[in-house]
Amino acid sequence: MHWRVLHAVRVGDRGADIDHVVVGPGGVFTVNAKNHPKASVWVGGDVFLVNGQRHDYVRKSRFEAERASRMLAEHVGFPVPVTGVIAVVGARRGFTVKAQPADGAVVVVPRRGIRRFLQSRPSRLGLREIDAIHEVARRSSTWQR
Repeated sequence: MHWRVLHAVRVGDRGADIDHVVVGPGGVFTVNAKNHPKASVWVGGDVFLVNGQRHDYVRKSRFEAERASRMLAEHVGFPVPVTGVIAVVGARRGFTVKAQPADGAVVVVPRRGIRRFLQSRPSRLGLREIDAIHEVARRSSTWQR
């Protein structure tokens, strides 16, 4: 089965967007790319540090995934669990994930590790569910509210 990917999905009317929405056998994922070239990135649970400075990425990714889950479920007619993924780009001075966020609702991976991460997910969705979710995710009306 193939994965479906949507890019730059506009959400609401305030200019918010989801970098990527990925739908496939392993589930539904909102991917938030964070570009930190030449930086040191450290993650420990909900704490996300870039060059020692705390960023709110985990909380925002969790909110984004929960919001996407509600919006997709409302339009597709069945529950749609969504996992937030923070994809770190760059981080040439170091990338350490001491511990993933505790609740499993968000995962932090290096950009080059996204494919491996997605392919390692156990199968949760069949082709019908993938097609149904992808169909509603493609509609801009799904994301307005």
